[in-house]
Amino acid sequence: MSLGRLGGPLVFGYTSPMQEQDVIIIGAGAAGLMCAAQAQKRGRRVLVLDHAAKVGEKIRISGGGRANFTNLYASPSDYLSDNPHFCVSALKRFTQTDFIALVEKHAIAYHERDHGQLFCDGSAQQLIDMLLTEAEGITLQTATTVTGVSRDLQGFQVQTDKGTFSAPALVIATGGPSIPKIGASGFGYAIAKQFDLIVIEPRPGLVPLTFDPETLFKLNGLAGVSLDATVSLGKVRFTEALLFTHRGLSGPAILQISSYWRAGDTITINLLPGVDTYERLKTAKVETPRKEVRTALAQWLPKSLAQKLAAWADCDGRLAETPDKSLRRLSEHVNAWRVTPNGSEGLRTAEVMVGGVDTRELSSKTMEALKVPGLYFIGETVDVTGHLGGFNFQWAWASGHACGQAV
Repeated sequence: MSLGRLGGPLVFGYTSPMQEQDVIIIGAGAAGLMCAAQAQKRGRRVLVLDHAAKVGEKIRISGGGRANFTNLYASPSDYLSDNPHFCVSALKRFTQTDFIALVEKHAIAYHERDHGQLFCDGSAQQLIDMLLTEAEGITLQTATTVTGVSRDLQGFQVQTDKGTFSAPALVIATGGPSIPKIGASGFGYAIAKQFDLIVIEPRPGLVPLTFDPETLFKLNGLAGVSLDATVSLGKVRFTEALLFTHRGLSGPAILQISSYWRAGDTITINLLPGVDTYERLKTAKVETPRKEVRTALAQWLPKSLAQKLAAWADCDGRLAETPDKSLRRLSEHVNAWRVTPNGSEGLRTAEVMVGGVDTRELSSKTMEALKVPGLYFIGETVDVTGHLGGFNFQWAWASGHACGQAV
């Protein structure tokens, strides 16, 4: 039975393992469903397999259930990859404007938040329904576990707990292992390695960073404090909200920098971006000499954080009694706090994986493996990772569209 209309709602069905298919797509997420829709519109017979009972689970839970589905300012510069030019072709051929037009075609209301992020006004389920409607005519089989993949002269055989399915083209759209509670895994990487494709070692991205016990002791009492800050690592920097947690730091600025961070790296944090804290304190020392240093600092920073910073710099007295040298030391804590995380919160909370199938192994126009004709990789499985803010969904749409136009 194919996916289709039965009095209105879309329903799911099963296909016979003997039924001929042109394309098998493993993974019914954002990239897989976009690819399926495009291939079906070209007259291809498409079978989509997914281990979950429901499709598009990452869409469903993203953005607090409203899905940050793209970004108005998405461009190739918003993506990390060992091969940074790879994403250019797909992103140019299916842009955020193209996806917004699709959303508007289906009358899905949406709104813009900070930094060009677009969210559904209602439930993210609307996007899943949109994709299923666009893919009407495909065969979609859920709750199906893939147990093996093989290839012969006729194409690919996909062994599952529901039988073996065959097709000349196979698309891997299974994402990465981030957020394992929804069943995410490294399946796509395993398939790539099976066919001798290089995989860039994956690591958690867009994830909170953690500190060692000594640093956490210094930060005791700050959990829940948030402020806008600039976080930098080398030449990369982000100015967004930062949040102190019981385990370290989180918030958009930290999530962004985490995709670039590697074990042992030291990050620099400016807790008052655009402000010369030393000059402000010097001015305050002249104008309000009897004011305590921590009280003066609390004019510009959360009170609990100001108290901690003043204590770290041994600036516990009044401004008039505090040497300029000490004020400068305090200012360095504020404008250039250097800290070395001891790790991240890992796969459990990571929104994406950085790394994946080496894009040098793939065609940037079709997503096909160059040395394995008929095998394609799309979405998060590939070594293309976007910044926080809808960029990873835009890569899913763009790579799925490019592949769907080619399979």
